[in-house]
Amino acid sequence: MAGKIEDYAMIGDLRTGCLIERGGSIDWFCPSRFDRPACFASLLGSTDNGRWLIGPRGAARTTRRYHPGSMVLETTHETDDGTVRVIDFMPIHSEHTSIVRLVKGLSGTVRMHTELAVRFDYGISVPWVNRVDAQTLVIVAGPDQLTLRTPVALKGKDMRSRADFTVHEGDFIPFVLTHSPSHLPPPAPIDIMETLTTTQGYWREWSSRCTLDGKHGDLVRRSLMTLKALSFQPTGGIVAALTTSLPELIGGPRNWDYRYCWLRDATFTLLAFLNAGYRDEADRWQKWLLRAIAGSPGQIQIMYGVAGERRLEEWTVSWLKGYEDSAPVRIGNAAAGQLQLDIYGELADVFAQASLGGLAAPQRRDELQLVYLAHLEKIWSKPDEGIWEIRGEPQHFVHSKAMAWVAFDRASRSETGNYTKAQRNHWRKIADEIHADICEHGVKNGHFTQHYATDEVDASLLQLALVGFLPPDDPRIERTITRIEETLMSNGFVLRYRTDSGVDGLPKGEGAFLACSFWLVDNYLLLGRLKDGEKLFERLVSLTNDVGLLAEEYDPRAKRMLGNFPQAFSHVALVNSAYALMVAREHRQTRAPGTEQLPRAAKRVAAVVNP
Repeated sequence: MAGKIEDYAMIGDLRTGCLIERGGSIDWFCPSRFDRPACFASLLGSTDNGRWLIGPRGAARTTRRYHPGSMVLETTHETDDGTVRVIDFMPIHSEHTSIVRLVKGLSGTVRMHTELAVRFDYGISVPWVNRVDAQTLVIVAGPDQLTLRTPVALKGKDMRSRADFTVHEGDFIPFVLTHSPSHLPPPAPIDIMETLTTTQGYWREWSSRCTLDGKHGDLVRRSLMTLKALSFQPTGGIVAALTTSLPELIGGPRNWDYRYCWLRDATFTLLAFLNAGYRDEADRWQKWLLRAIAGSPGQIQIMYGVAGERRLEEWTVSWLKGYEDSAPVRIGNAAAGQLQLDIYGELADVFAQASLGGLAAPQRRDELQLVYLAHLEKIWSKPDEGIWEIRGEPQHFVHSKAMAWVAFDRASRSETGNYTKAQRNHWRKIADEIHADICEHGVKNGHFTQHYATDEVDASLLQLALVGFLPPDDPRIERTITRIEETLMSNGFVLRYRTDSGVDGLPKGEGAFLACSFWLVDNYLLLGRLKDGEKLFERLVSLTNDVGLLAEEYDPRAKRMLGNFPQAFSHVALVNSAYALMVAREHRQTRAPGTEQLPRAAKRVAAVVNP
C-alpha cells in the first residue's frame, strides 16, 4: 500500500522526477519526461506495479531533510543496532535520466533490504532482466532500458530483483539507475561523487539568488525550488504537478492528470519568479507560453504538454486500482478541449506583469494580442466550463467574465505595444461592457455569485479584488468575502465551491483548496486585516510536510493532504502571499499617520487603477 501523500518527497533533474516515501520506496517515476509512462507506479496500485525500495529490514526511527538549498534528499534511519543514511538525488544536466541512491553507515550495524520491481507502461509491462556483470543489471521492455549499477549482489525472485545487505559504520554503498533507449548500448557509468557535487552546487547557486527573505524565507526558497524542479528545462514549461490521479477525495473519482502546463498558472508563476528575483525563469516561462499558443486564436487551449503538445487525449488505466482505491486512474486530460474564458485574461496579465517587471516583449506579442482580443470579443458572452474545469453544463461563470474583462482592461491601459488610440478606446469600451454585465447579472443579495444562474459563491471570486475588478473595500467585494467565510470555510480553510450543488457534474466531496486559502490571505491584506492574513498564512504553512512540500488540497478533518503532489499552484500561492505579507509588514512599520493602512501588495497588477 502506498504511503500518505504527505509522506513523500520529490527529487528531480529538470526533465522529470520521482516520489520517495519515508520508508525508502520510490513509488512513482516516469523516465525521461514528466508525462511519459511510469515504470514505478505502485503509488496508484500495488508493489506489483513497480517500485524501488532501499530501507532498513526492521523497525527504525526515520527523519529526513533536503540538503540546504538543494533538491538532494537525505533520509536517516536510526535502529537499535545502528544508524544509516540514504542520500537520493537525480543528476542535473546529464545526457540520461538517472536516480542515484547512496547508503552511508553512520554508526553501529544496520541490516538493509532492497527490492527493485520495474514495470514499464504504467505498471503493466514486465521486462527482461539481463545480468551484464557482477555489478550491472540491464532491464529492457520495448523502447525502454534501465541500467542498474551497484556492488550489492541482487537476486531475481518473483519478477523482482532483491537483496539483503548489512551496512557498517563508514560503509558507502552506491546504487545508480539510468534510463536510456533500448536500442542503444547501456550508458557509461557516472562519477558518483563528482555528480553529487555538481548537482548540489547547481541547486545551491540557484537557490542563493532568491531575493525574498524574512520569517519564512527557507520555506519560500523550498517552494521556489519545487517550482524549478517541476520545470522542463529544454523548453521552459512548468507542469502543474509530478503526478496523475491522486484523489481530491479518497475513494472518489475526482482524479486528474496534472503532468501538463496550464495557461491559468501563467501570471501567478511569473509573479512568483519576478517577486523572488528570478528574471530568467520568468522570461523562459513567458517565451514558452508564446510558443505554445502560437497559431489561430480559436485554437488556444487551456493546457499543453511540456513542449507545447496539444493532443492530450484522456484515457483510463484499467489495471491500476488507484491511490487507496480511488478510481479511475486517468492519463491525459480532456479539459484541454474545454472553453475557459479566463485564460485570455491570464495571457493579458502575463504581458502586463512581464512589462512591469522589465522583461523584453517576446517576438510577435503585439500581433498575438490583437488577434486573440478580436476572438475574445466574439465569445466572451458565451457560457464556459470555468476555472475549475467542470464536467457539467457550461455556465456564465463570474470569474471567467471578470478575466475576460482583465484582457481588455490591460490592453486598453497598456503603455507598450504599437496600438492606436482608436484600438485602445475600443478595448476600453468592451471592458466597460463586460464590467457592467457582471455587475448586473453576477451580483445577488449584495455579493458576487459563482455564475449568473445561482446565488452561491465560489472561491475564484477572491480574484476580483486581486486583479483590480473593483476596489477591495467595495461593499460587493466585502460582502463576497464574508459569504465565502460563512459558506466555504472548512475548519478554517477555503473550499473551491459547494460540490453538492451539482454544478460540476461529479459526485460531491473534496478537500480544502490550498491556493484559494492563500488568496484569502491576500484579500485580508487588501482590506487591511493584517492580523487575519498572518494568522491564516501561519496555519497554511504549518500544513507543509517535513520537507516543505504541499499537495493541491487538504482534508482538515482527516488532517491529511489530498490531490496531486507536489502542486505548483499551492507553492506559487505560498510564495506570492509571503511576498505580500513582507511588503505589508514593512509598510506597517514605516507608514506615516494618515496614509493608507496597508498597500495593495497582494494585487497582481500594481499599476492598475480600479474603475
